[in-house]
Amino acid sequence: MRKLVYFVACTADGFIADEAGGFDFFPLTGGHMDYIRQEYPETMPTHVLSMLGIPAEQKRFDTVLMGRHTYAVGLNEGVTSPYAHLRQYVISSSLGKLDSPDVTLVAQDPLGLVQSLKQEDGRDIWLCGGGSLASALISEIDELVLKVNPVMIGQGIRLFAGLGQPVQLELLEHQAFEGGVAVHRYGLKQA
Repeated sequence: MRKLVYFVACTADGFIADEAGGFDFFPLTGGHMDYIRQEYPETMPTHVLSMLGIPAEQKRFDTVLMGRHTYAVGLNEGVTSPYAHLRQYVISSSLGKLDSPDVTLVAQDPLGLVQSLKQEDGRDIWLCGGGSLASALISEIDELVLKVNPVMIGQGIRLFAGLGQPVQLELLEHQAFEGGVAVHRYGLKQA
C-alpha cells in the first residue's frame, strides 16, 4: 500500500514558516541540497528542476497534497502548477476554483481522499504542507521526514496546528550535513 509522507523543512524550534507564510530564512545551499536532488528530486518545483537541469523524475512520490497556503506560495509568483511532474491536489474549502487543469481542488474530506489514494497503485503520496492539513491527516501519515534547519524563529506556522494527543515516532534514518541541516525520517506509530 502507498504511504502518506509528510516531507517538510522546519526550524530547530518546529516552525515550517513565519507568521506571514515566508520561509526565506531556510538555507538553499549546503550538503543537504545534494541529498534532496538525489533522494527526493520530485519535491522540487517543476520550474526549479528545469532551471537546474534536473530531470523531473518520480523517485519516491507520484502525488502531492498541499493546503491553500502552501499552494499560494507558487501562485503568488504566477506558478499555477508547481509540481507538474506529479499528480497535484490542493485541499481548501475557501479557494472556490483553480486556474490550472493540472491541479485538482478538494474542498472537503481530505481523510477520504488520502484513504482512496492509498488504495491505488503507484508511488508514495507527498504531503507538502501545511501544519493545519498535517494535523487533519495525522491518522493517515505513515512517515515524517523533517529537514531541520539551523535557525529558530520563535513563532510562525507550526509543523502541526495541534494533535490532540501524543504521537510516538520511530527513527528510521538520520543524516547531518555540512551547513547544519539535518534530515530525520520517522515512522509514525498509530494508536
